Amino acid sequence: MKAVMVLTLLTSLITAPATTPTGGSLALEVLSSRPDQVSGGDALIRVRQSRGAKAEPRVLRDGEDVTSAFTRTGDVLTGLVTGLKNGDNTITAVAGRRRESINVRNHPIQGPIFSGAHQYPFLCKTERSGLGPPVADNQDGQGMRVSDGWSRDCFAPTVTDRLYRSTDGTYKLMPAERPADLATTTLLDGRTVDFVVRRERGVINRFLYSIAILEDGWNGRAIYRFDGGVAIGHDQGTLGSAALDPYGLGKGYAILHSSGTRTSTHYNLILGGETALMVKERFVERHGPPLYTVGVGGSGGGIQQYIYGQNHGDRVIDAAIPQYSYPDMVTQTIHVGDCELLERYMDHNPRWARWEDRMALIGMNASDTVANPYTGRPGSDECVNGWRGLTPLTMNPLWTSNNDPEWQRMDPPGVKDTVRWTHWEDLRTVYGVDETGHARSTWDNVGVQYGLSALTGGVITPEEFLDVNAEVGSWKEAADMVQEGCPFVPSACPADLDPWSSRNVRLGDPAPRRAGDPVAIRNVQRSGLVFGGDIDLPVIDWRHYLDDQLDMHNAHQSFASRKRMLDHDGRAGNQVIWFTDARPDGPRFDQTPEALRVIDEWMANIRRHPARGVEGNKPSQAVDRCFATNGSEIAAGPRVWDGVLDRRPPGACTQRFPLYSTSRVVAGGPIEGGVYKCRLQPVDRAVARGLYGSWRPSPDQRARLKQIFPTGVCDY
Repeated sequence: MKAVMVLTLLTSLITAPATTPTGGSLALEVLSSRPDQVSGGDALIRVRQSRGAKAEPRVLRDGEDVTSAFTRTGDVLTGLVTGLKNGDNTITAVAGRRRESINVRNHPIQGPIFSGAHQYPFLCKTERSGLGPPVADNQDGQGMRVSDGWSRDCFAPTVTDRLYRSTDGTYKLMPAERPADLATTTLLDGRTVDFVVRRERGVINRFLYSIAILEDGWNGRAIYRFDGGVAIGHDQGTLGSAALDPYGLGKGYAILHSSGTRTSTHYNLILGGETALMVKERFVERHGPPLYTVGVGGSGGGIQQYIYGQNHGDRVIDAAIPQYSYPDMVTQTIHVGDCELLERYMDHNPRWARWEDRMALIGMNASDTVANPYTGRPGSDECVNGWRGLTPLTMNPLWTSNNDPEWQRMDPPGVKDTVRWTHWEDLRTVYGVDETGHARSTWDNVGVQYGLSALTGGVITPEEFLDVNAEVGSWKEAADMVQEGCPFVPSACPADLDPWSSRNVRLGDPAPRRAGDPVAIRNVQRSGLVFGGDIDLPVIDWRHYLDDQLDMHNAHQSFASRKRMLDHDGRAGNQVIWFTDARPDGPRFDQTPEALRVIDEWMANIRRHPARGVEGNKPSQAVDRCFATNGSEIAAGPRVWDGVLDRRPPGACTQRFPLYSTSRVVAGGPIEGGVYKCRLQPVDRAVARGLYGSWRPSPDQRARLKQIFPTGVCDY
């Protein structure tokens, strides 16, 4: 009975093809992926025959009859074609004298499809994740021997199990007899069913994946759960708790998840997008195309939704709920690299002893009362509470926070020490490699005038402006960096305190600036890792307002994404921005269930009226909104965020939730960020244009500016 129900639901969810055959013709379509991006040796194929045709179609795989794999529903035949060889395959439908073929290119289940060569060394975690030891492959001696054998690709056989949600809120293995503590759940349609989950786990594209679905209650919809964090790759990762999202499963959504789409595993979103496509393909092959797939996830999980929506359209997700998001990760490195430079300067200058004054330079929020995690005393800012440690993690090839003991069990010993642990190296296939053999870096602060808007606003004096820009410094090249001190290397504590990574800073009077590698900048801008605003999916960008806690997920980033969308094509009507207050004691209410309800209505409208497009199908609640700490609505509508990206008087939500910026916005850059290397203008031209407001530099001050900025200052 269950198999019949699943088959009926599967066939009912298969949508009409883009082209309908006429005159007795046939149409072929790969439902599970793009025809050139099939993986794992199988593909879900649809054959549509024009109405009234008499000849029954046969389906051939490279000439071999596979018609028995297909099931007819009306004029449509659907079947999972297996046995595809790596490389090109031809699927042919034949009916009488009619013949239609489609070329299918199959790739190994361990990948890659388009992400490039696999990263080695690579730490397997199948055993700790309950899948058993990785399958030994002994290829070329390039694998790594861990406690459970050799494996280059960390592959393990697929495992399927049944779980139930207990009345105590945990998941347990489903026994043969109905357990007394089995919980029930109410689906979207109001039915109440037993909370029993069928879960499939395995390895796709070298990463662990999970597909979980209610055994008797799939609502035909899917959620792809993306996770955040920051890591430098070389690790299979583990599955997160989101793989068994109790709210989504409880409402009947299928939950798709992978360790390769957790940025706590890696930040290569070319590889991540490829992995998401392959996981989605696996789901469609086993369950059929869902009504829609909505992305849900915070921080790096939110970034992935913007990037994959841009790069892959609706092939991974059809709608997005990015939470605590940024437009992308790679452009955050621009201002993150400023944090420790400015903090080092301010920590050694009595002028900046009052923490709230530091906003004049860093742009981010600062507080004289929030506890500092490094001193234990009141007084801190977002650079310290939110971003400290990201500079060495991004830039220093000698330092990593990855102290997983399994690295020490690698054979031969010291495998971990062969890795250059930087963001640039993790994406060396994107950034490129320089003449020293290190990955190229985009980080640049040539011409950046730190504190410029504070100067023109009268918050700092000309002398203070000149002083910070002369002394702030820049970062050494990767080949010249040395090992970090305390607190990044615990064995160096407490004597060797260097929270600013100052041993890797270029200092002087004036201190030199660093020029970003133009090849790296060009490569990353072309790569798809930068969000350029090209996304045409329903987007509910939601976050708790955490700026007063100096949290790294600063609220202005939602508007940075919107501005990039506006810059791309002048439109951003498919994105709505929701804030929920978290003051004074932190988050209390989760707006995600409401966002899912609005997305469901939005997607239903699109199915009914596809010609109206995404923006034309917005339901009444798909508007900009803000909410109180208890989740109740404060204001909603098209004007609630006035004053953020325009010069109108502040809207109701704008007034309630003050926004901060970054060091580069303070320096005159745009709110959307993303300027790796600014265009330069001579100091004399900047003065003549009135760039410094009411300040008219004296001859000595002008000479000092030219000494600090010998090649000119930024012209944003």
